[in-house]
Amino acid sequence: MAVLRRILDFYIEGSIHVALSCAALVLMTQHMFDLPQNLWVVGFTFFGTIVGYNFVKYDALARTGKLPIKKQLKAIIALSVMAFFAVALCFFKLQRPTQLTAILFLGLTILYTLPFFPNRKNARNWKGVKIYMVALCWVGATVVLPILDSGIVITSDFWVKCVQRFLLLFSLILVFEINDLKNDDPNLKTVPQQIGVKRTKILGVGLLAVFYFLEFLKRDFETRQLLVNAIIVPILAFLLYFSSESRNKYYTSFYAESVPILWWLLVVVSGCV
Repeated sequence: MAVLRRILDFYIEGSIHVALSCAALVLMTQHMFDLPQNLWVVGFTFFGTIVGYNFVKYDALARTGKLPIKKQLKAIIALSVMAFFAVALCFFKLQRPTQLTAILFLGLTILYTLPFFPNRKNARNWKGVKIYMVALCWVGATVVLPILDSGIVITSDFWVKCVQRFLLLFSLILVFEINDLKNDDPNLKTVPQQIGVKRTKILGVGLLAVFYFLEFLKRDFETRQLLVNAIIVPILAFLLYFSSESRNKYYTSFYAESVPILWWLLVVVSGCV
């Protein structure tokens, strides 16, 4: 069991799980818009998530010397280096507009992590900004990039999907903010800090309801997608309802981050029935 726990911890701490979630959302976008499966875009988001998340998580600690270099961290660094070369390869396989947009979101990630101005905190510590920036970056990576790279004409369905994806991700991040409430700096002004845990849960469920009914605004909505969404929305609402400060890291970093993967798997299974 100890070996399995170490493997699971490396899988989570090395950002492999969250990278799979990001890749699953890209596959969802390709399915929703009936795009040809582009593994270069999927690979770019997967490896880019590993590099980006590990950079965000470990950069500040490494620069301040507060992070001891243990075996697991060495393995994560090695994984991140390999992922960097993989994401660079995928980057050069993308279309030019996609590359330029990817650079824009890379800039947001760097701004999120590094302080650019003297005596100023990075964007991650700006009051009330964190959840919006994270959700926006995920929308860019999982909706905007695959659509741009496909070269299809932008329609109203694209904007509906952007709003839906933002609402879904915002609700998902609320689970993390509730879980991190006891450790977050009060000056961060996260949603639970500003309106309380109970109202945060109500807000999240309300946003999930809006997410579901926005599907009807699509010009060509699928009944199958509505059924899949009718499964995934209660699951996420359940995770949000039972989230609390006392939950362990697996509640958010494994179960909550599994929601996009499960969403994609439900689409695959429903297509085979």
